[in-house]
Order: sequence, then structure tokens, then C-alpha cells
Amino acid sequence: MTIRKLLLASAAIVCAAMPISAHADTSTKKIALSNNYAGNSWRQAMLTSWDKVTKEAVKAGTVAAADPFTTAENQATEQAAQIQNMILEGYDAIVVNAASPTALNGAVKEACDAGITVVSFDGIVTEPCAWRIAVDFKEMGRSQVEYLSKKIPNGGNLLEIRGLAGVFVDDEISAGIHEGVKQFPQFKIAGSVHGDWAQDVAQRAVAGILPSLPEIAAVVTQGGDGYGAAQAFDAAKRPIPTIVMGNREDELQWWKKQKDASGYETMSVSIAPGVSTLAFWVAQQILDGKEVKKDLVVPFLRIDQDNLEKNLETTEKGGVANVEYSLEDAQAVINGK
Repeated sequence: MTIRKLLLASAAIVCAAMPISAHADTSTKKIALSNNYAGNSWRQAMLTSWDKVTKEAVKAGTVAAADPFTTAENQATEQAAQIQNMILEGYDAIVVNAASPTALNGAVKEACDAGITVVSFDGIVTEPCAWRIAVDFKEMGRSQVEYLSKKIPNGGNLLEIRGLAGVFVDDEISAGIHEGVKQFPQFKIAGSVHGDWAQDVAQRAVAGILPSLPEIAAVVTQGGDGYGAAQAFDAAKRPIPTIVMGNREDELQWWKKQKDASGYETMSVSIAPGVSTLAFWVAQQILDGKEVKKDLVVPFLRIDQDNLEKNLETTEKGGVANVEYSLEDAQAVINGK
């Protein structure tokens, strides 16, 4: 079964939407992407997926424009100003990967009041007028500790690598990890650093904290940080613990190399970067007059020991294991199929 089929088969919708039927024409509609950060391979893959799918949609005349914009800094104030500019520029819908779940609510409400459709994804917003597309990030964190409880039943010390400080996704995954530790008290978080979802940042952060840490049984992560963590442990000449990976190609390649050499075993989990394309199609469907529930939940993409090689085959070098959504995929998700 393909990754797309697996994702769609397990997609959960908070409430089922009404059936798809033809309404308005969206060929004159303009959609903008407001993105708060592009400093890692996941965000780059997310933007690449957006560009690939939306260019085809514009070429086909489905929409008039689908322009992406990324702020220079991961600052909510800068992104709020970006959204306000989009309002002035006359976009019909704004798709948002938000720097904060709450700090953009004022700008989002301004957009809604101007008649603009706002769809948030990954980094979602809490403003009631907006739509939200997200994975259960808490479960993504908790499931890592559950996996470790089976692999290392006696437990041990964990090193937690977090993402971007102050971002909703980081807070939710971390909360899930801590929930997992409460559920499986044989584990203890011995240290925590921010890796910003980037290998180089994670490597420096782990290298900085390692001298103060006891023996580490496993590293719990958020994506884009596993390979950097492995490099830091190797440089410090410390035993490589079980490191949960985040679906990046360099992480998966390192894992395969270790697996082939010594039977090294772990798992990898992340949200597919192509969720941006699902958000695009959801915005298009709303503009087309479809009734869509405000909260849509899609599953995270997990890779295990037995399907590592299969996923590597379809992951671009320097990229991330991914799935991109079509209009038909989005309609299936909207209808809860």
C-alpha cells in the first residue's frame, strides 16, 4: 500500500463534512501561502511541494495564483504584518503555517472580516474563523516513548531534542513526550536542548550538553535532528543510543547504514511536508463553496525497521519522506473517507 493510501486510510476527521458538489468557479481566485520559517529540510520540502502542486493548479486554470511568502525571521509580529499585506493585495484565501497559535489571531481575524478564507496547517492558529489542518502532535511525542518502552523495557535516561522555541508544534510534541514519560516512568528526561528542527543546530546543541549528561539510553526528537544527534555522540566517543528519527533523508540513510552494519534498530516519525498541498486544496474547495468543518486531522507519517528501505527509495536526496495531495485526496479527507 502506498504512503498516500496509508495516510488517507487512517485520516481522522473531527466531524464529517457535507458531500462534495459543484458550486462557484475558482479560476479567478488568488491564494497566498504565509510561512514563518524555511531554515530546515522539512520546510524546504514543504515549499517545494506547494510550488509543484500549485503551479499545476494555476496552469490548469483552477486558480489564478498561489503565491508563497516566507518571513525573514520566525517572528509572529513579522508574519502578522505579512498577512496584513496579503489582505491589502486582494488575496481570496491565505494558507498559514503560523509562528504562534495565538499571536496571529488579530491579523487572521482582520483577514476573515475582509472576506478572506484562512486555512492554517502544521503551525495552526486558534482564531475561530480560521480552518485548521494538523496532526496529533502530542501523540507523535507520546508514541516515541511508547516505542522505547517496548524496545528498552528497563528504561533509562532520555535526551530530549526540541524544535523552535515558542512554536505550537514544539510545545505540543514536547508535551506528548513528557506525557509518555509519565505513562512509562522507567524513563527519565536527563536533559533537553532546542535543535530548531535542523541537523547542524541539533549537533551543536547536543555536543554542548553531552559532557554534563549521564549515560543516555535514547534520544527523543521532533524531526530534522536525529542525524545531528548521532554525529554529536560519535564525536564525543560516547555509545550511540536509540535515536528516534524524523523522516529526513540523511537520518534515514544513517539509520540504514547502522542497520546494515550492526542491526541498529529505531523508528522515525514526522508530519509529511506535503500537508501544505492538502491545505491549498482545502482552501480552494472552501472558495468553491464547499462546506468544510473547521478542524481536520491527518495522521503523522511513521517509518519502522521493516519498511525503512522502501521509504528510502522514494525519498529525494537531501529531502524528507513525503506525500503530496491531489484535489481528489483533499475531497476524500473533507468527506472523512
